[in-house]
Amino acid sequence: MTTMPKGMPVTTNALQAAGIYPTLAERYVGSGWLTRLGRGVYQRTGESLLLHPTLRVLEGRVSGLHIGGKTALDWYGIRQYVAINPVLLIYGWDAFRLPAWFTLMFPAEYRRKRLFDENPQAMLGVQPYRDAPDGAMTSDPERAFLEMLSEVGTRQTLDEARELAQTTDTLRHEELQRLLHACRSVKTVRLALTLGRELELPWVAALVVRELPTGSRSRWVARSKNGTIVLKP
Repeated sequence: MTTMPKGMPVTTNALQAAGIYPTLAERYVGSGWLTRLGRGVYQRTGESLLLHPTLRVLEGRVSGLHIGGKTALDWYGIRQYVAINPVLLIYGWDAFRLPAWFTLMFPAEYRRKRLFDENPQAMLGVQPYRDAPDGAMTSDPERAFLEMLSEVGTRQTLDEARELAQTTDTLRHEELQRLLHACRSVKTVRLALTLGRELELPWVAALVVRELPTGSRSRWVARSKNGTIVLKP
């Protein structure tokens, strides 16, 4: 019990690896050593869960699970304002419902998304936060920017996306080129180019646009409650 990382939920798999099987785990609950969070998940009594170790446990349940979009941008300081009650945006490859015990402690939304041609075991532009050994898997700023743009017209307003784009002058054009080349969403590619040109961001001039999947020569049009979005090739 003392060898488990601080602030990490205790799963039945971890307990069994230590020779503690369900019957004994229930005795630990009865004796007050463990508190049951949900099916197959416990918390050491008197210890608060920490976000990053807890996310690492969820990563073992869902392919490609990572912090992305506006949350990752915010973590890297790319924001217009500091949210009072931020909601974590968590992305993954599989259909998944965040456990109630998790969202009670860490308000969050889960979004299933496959935006790039990639392997979930080696995703593009995703790595442990700040390269910390126990850091949760997190999108780099370039990938987070594209994840945010991919939701314009659905969960994301164009006005806010434009405001956030104004703060992306430090994005690496080489990484954006790689991600845009592998992007499955023509809308996302076109929107990145459109905002980059409109705001005269330094990275857009360095992109090799002819190598990017911008789709056919027709316009891309989408209608939402926030209005109509028209993106030229």
